[in-house]
Amino acid sequence: MPVNDTLANYSDWLYRAAALVYLFAMIFYTVEQAFTRKAKRSEQARELVGAGAPVESAGPAIGRIEEQPGRDRPERFGRMAVALTVLGALLHLSSIVLRGVATGRAPWGNMYEYGAAAMFVAVVTWLVLMRKFEVRRLGAFVLTPVVILMFLGGTALYTAAAPVQPALQSYWLVVHVSAAILSSGLFLVPGVVSLLYLVKVRHDRDPAKFARLGPRLPEADALDRLAYRTTIFAFPIYTFGIICGAIWAEAAWGRFWGWDPKETVAFVAWVVYAGYLHSRATAGWRGSRAAVINSVAFGMVVFNLFFINLVIAGLHSYA
Repeated sequence: MPVNDTLANYSDWLYRAAALVYLFAMIFYTVEQAFTRKAKRSEQARELVGAGAPVESAGPAIGRIEEQPGRDRPERFGRMAVALTVLGALLHLSSIVLRGVATGRAPWGNMYEYGAAAMFVAVVTWLVLMRKFEVRRLGAFVLTPVVILMFLGGTALYTAAAPVQPALQSYWLVVHVSAAILSSGLFLVPGVVSLLYLVKVRHDRDPAKFARLGPRLPEADALDRLAYRTTIFAFPIYTFGIICGAIWAEAAWGRFWGWDPKETVAFVAWVVYAGYLHSRATAGWRGSRAAVINSVAFGMVVFNLFFINLVIAGLHSYA
């Protein structure tokens, strides 16, 4: 099927627009993160005056109360950041759909398309979690890797719309690769949250460490639960993707498993994630050690996506 160049160009423009919108959303999340603590101090001062604070101390406090309109400013920036995230996700989805229509196939046949789809899953995952948990101020930390990876995808990894190689012309491209995309996008969020958990724990133990960031993060237990619940949802999808990959390998190469570099690292990452879930479910391994394991597992997923595909030659190098 010939490629529709017009739709492919529209897809590229929408991709760039989505990345730009995410960048502005990240900035707005950062503004909310930076000024929320000051807003809380202003609110505490107002409560003290309302409770009958001494007149001599009321002067500075009243000065803060007069900044009442500013107290809501971080909240407004946060809401605008969420709106921009939703807008970016819609543009992002349109880009992926147009890429698929333009090429007449599943729109994840190369690293550019794979990364675009995985980042879309990560953004949607974050939007869902914001409805379930009070974690909106963490948006800057989640969108930062999304923006960076989308920038790399649109520049260094960009691939023009074209039919895929014969080895990828299979319905397993839809099943196996979509499972890998879903799990990779889902894993990004707990990977970031686990790193923030480690920062929070270090700050709680020694307030001098991460003095600017630590107080602005949610409680360590909340971060731990968020990382665990997202990982436990993504892990079965990742397992399904590995199984489908083995079945596709048998159909394409005559063997279920050949210890190709990408297969090997994917399996090792699966073992590490399984170790994280086991350690997290075991009382003696909750906390920092479990968060380190989860961070290492996500690092291996990123390593498998970039280093294995771009540096090490293997049967998966065509992607």
